[in-house]
Order: sequence, then structure tokens, then C-alpha cells
Amino acid sequence: MHRYSILALVPAVLACTNPDTDACASYMSANSATASAFCATFTQSTVTATAALPAWASYCSSKPSAISKECTCAFSGAATSTTTIATSTTTRATTLTTSTSTSTSTGPSTTSTGTCASPNYALVGYGAGATGGGSGSGTTVTSCSALESAIDGAGVITISGILDGCGILDVLSDTTIIGTGSDSGLTNGGFRIKKANNVILRNLKLHVAPESKDLIELQYSTNVWIDHCDLSTIGITGDKDTYDGLLDITHASDDVTVSWTKFHDHWKGSLIGHSDSNGDEDTGYLHVTYHHNYWTNVNSRLPSIRFGTGHVYSSCYEDNPTSGVHSRMGAQVLAEENYFLNTKLALVTNLDSDEDGYILDRNNVFVNSTESITQVGSLTPPYSYSLDSASCVCELVKEYAGTGVVA
Repeated sequence: MHRYSILALVPAVLACTNPDTDACASYMSANSATASAFCATFTQSTVTATAALPAWASYCSSKPSAISKECTCAFSGAATSTTTIATSTTTRATTLTTSTSTSTSTGPSTTSTGTCASPNYALVGYGAGATGGGSGSGTTVTSCSALESAIDGAGVITISGILDGCGILDVLSDTTIIGTGSDSGLTNGGFRIKKANNVILRNLKLHVAPESKDLIELQYSTNVWIDHCDLSTIGITGDKDTYDGLLDITHASDDVTVSWTKFHDHWKGSLIGHSDSNGDEDTGYLHVTYHHNYWTNVNSRLPSIRFGTGHVYSSCYEDNPTSGVHSRMGAQVLAEENYFLNTKLALVTNLDSDEDGYILDRNNVFVNSTESITQVGSLTPPYSYSLDSASCVCELVKEYAGTGVVA
């Protein structure tokens, strides 16, 4: 059973919606007597699922968070808030401080510090089984030719500096590739992990793949960890198909974790499942965890998931113009404690595919951002993990995601 802590959200932070364009706000405006009576007591207690909601809650997509916001917008003083608003010293004028989140499942535990004070870089999630090339010192490379030679032998490979023009390099099983410092990796190159198991890519700056290629591509691969990387191209400009994705996970790949990585300045972010017609191969696979990532100025696919299972938590999204977390073709997604600013369709299940997906929206914050969830998800991750609150996660990932942190 899923329980929601109902929050009275201050209009100045989340912005009251226009009754002329929003069905929830419109109903409350036109039926103020009915709505105000409900709103007066709505946020005083915890609502279990949607059983305690009135029939007209369908105008608000039967979402307690949406109803609570509009109650506060429409009827000043309608509820006692369980949320506080604090002035921030960062570039955001205000910060929404959400209540502490705890898991209600009977499975592995979930904890939330709520303070974002101490980053935790431990490997968790679906890709937790990855050990890469082991703990040895391995080989350090400073040229494309040296990298090509080293990569054929697997093990631990350290890249020093930015290597230009290496093309797409195939990564074998039992390999770790890590960069030194804050400025090591590839430009005009990328990595393909195909039919491989047990791969780690860490502390790598990858910028601009060869035309029509991905910076990182997974096919038929398992137990992969991508951590503290910086992935980008030239921005949302020119032909969107000149380059493919920043990170694509396809063809029944499975058990992947993507953490503490910056995705920025590109058309296509991260695609899980490449085609609506590939269900026979992908169904039952494509289990991916994304956490503590920073997504900015990426047009769409943040990520986009077909058929698979995605857990997206404690990440920051800013200025993404078309779509964010996109579940399609029956995919199950849990999105929790994420902060969305200026992100259109931040959570969406009914876009660009033959079948809708499922998303469970839990304790996310939306500022000038929209949602379109047609099917509510039911995912309970089978592992333990620690959440950082959406209220402070942007400051955390801007400082600690990307390269130069774990080098």
C-alpha cells in the first residue's frame, strides 16, 4: 500500500495554475463550496492511495499533491501545512523543504537524510553487482592508439587527458575505464559495451560522439556502472539526428546503475529500449537505476524507458524543453525526490509510443514544470538505498556530480 504525506504547497513557490487552462483549478473555481469543504480538512491527515478522495479528484488526475496545491491556491488558510519554505542562499530564490521520506514497502529499507549534507558514492541499485576490472592499478593511456591496445586486454584502464578522434571503442567484460582529474576522457569518440558483463566507466568526460553514434551504448550487456561522468555535445542546435544519444541502453541489457553523472547540452539524453517493436527481446530485462544525476539543457529522454524497469531518484532537472522522465510501452518507473525546474512533461507516460507506460510519482518537486501521468506505477525496488531530499538535491549534485570528484 502506498501512502502520501499531503503537503500544503505555497503558491509563490510552485505557482498557482490558471483555471482557464487547468482542469483541477477550474473545478475548484467553479465549485468552490464543494471544494472548499473538502480542502478544509484534506491536508490534516494522511490519505491512503486514492480511497479518501472525492469523485471530482479525477479533474486533478486523482493526485493528492495536485489537489493539495490547488486547495492552498484556491482557499487561503484551507489547511495546516506540513511543509516549510526557506530562503536559499543559492541561485534559486526559494527552496521547498519537503517532509522526510521513508519507504512503506516490506522489502529492503529506504532511508532519507533530507539534508543533502554528505554525499554517498557507494554503488547501489540494479547495477550493484558490477566489479569491473578489479582493484589493480592497471594501465594508464594518453593516446587513442594506447587506449585501443589496452581495451583489448580488459582490466583497469586509466585515461589521462582528453583523447581526440578515437572513434567508437568496444569495451570487453571485466573492464574498468576511469579518468584522472577533472578533464580526462574522449572527444569525437565513445564507448560501445556489447555482449559484455561487469563493466565500470567512471570519472570520464565524453564530448561529441562520431556522427549518428552514442557517447555510451549498451547492447546485450549486464552488470554495468556508469558513475561521475560528464556527457555532452554542442547543445540543442542544428539537426537533432546528427548525433544519437548521450547514453543508450538497449537490446535486453540489464542490471545497470547510472549515478552522479552530468547530462547536458544535447538533443537526446538516455534511451532505454530502442523500439516499440522490440518487446519480445526486451521484456523482463532493462532494469536501470538513475540517481544523483544532473540533467540540464537536454531536449528529451531523461531517461526514456520502453518495456523495462527504471528507478530515478534524488536528481536535479533544469531547463529541459520537451520531456523528462518518460515511461512507455508498459515500462514501470519509480521517480522520487527529484527536483524539476523549467522542465516540460517532467514525468510523462503517454508520449510518442503505441502504448503508455507507468510512473509512480513520489515526493518530487515541480517548479514551472508539467506532468502527464496516465497510469500510476507500482515499482518497489528490490534493494536498499538512501534518498536525498528534492529540496536540496540540486545544490548537492551540482557540486558533487561529474568529473574531478572521485579521481
